[in-house]
Amino acid sequence: MGGEDGSCPPGIDNGLVLDCADEEFRQPLWRRYPVGEDGWTQWQQVDVGGCGEALPVLTLEEFRRLPLAPPVLRLQPDRGWVLVNKETIVMTERTEQTFVTNLLGRDVEVVAAPERFHYEFGDGTDLWTTSAGSPYPNHDTYRVYEQPGTFQITLTTEWSGRYRVAGDDTWHAVTGTAQTSTTSAPFEVVERRSRLVDDLCTDVPKPADC
Repeated sequence: MGGEDGSCPPGIDNGLVLDCADEEFRQPLWRRYPVGEDGWTQWQQVDVGGCGEALPVLTLEEFRRLPLAPPVLRLQPDRGWVLVNKETIVMTERTEQTFVTNLLGRDVEVVAAPERFHYEFGDGTDLWTTSAGSPYPNHDTYRVYEQPGTFQITLTTEWSGRYRVAGDDTWHAVTGTAQTSTTSAPFEVVERRSRLVDDLCTDVPKPADC
């Protein structure tokens, strides 16, 4: 905000005139953020003013400052290694997160919802999907590694947001999205060959051809 009376910051055109009749005229609202110890961002216009009570607007920058927790990334199988030329299943959770923050002295309820998931499989391939995935045999998000090696999978989740101000039941959409990322532990893609043996490999002592 500019002056203490709600006027625009110096250098900003203050030529907007509204006929508010019996309602109080509200000056245009501007906002800036601290940067480092002594700096500030440029002034950003939040609204063009109006008539009656002003409700705070949750900006994209404020939405992205919320402590969004990345959803859990799960692999199947999850044993530290997977087979080459077999499906490595990836999945996560589609769970909303709720926050209460304060804007201009008003409590604001914010709901963040996961919309899209981006998997980077560590071998140069990736997958964009709106599905949170499912375990075998109903899986629809997976990667078939074609070469042995050590890999990690990174999941980036794209979040949309909506908010409402305390005392107002109307939900408003946040313009833009936020992102979170999480990366799996390293795992091995290995090749295994099957062969016939005379006895069970669980026998003690273990047969020589196991």
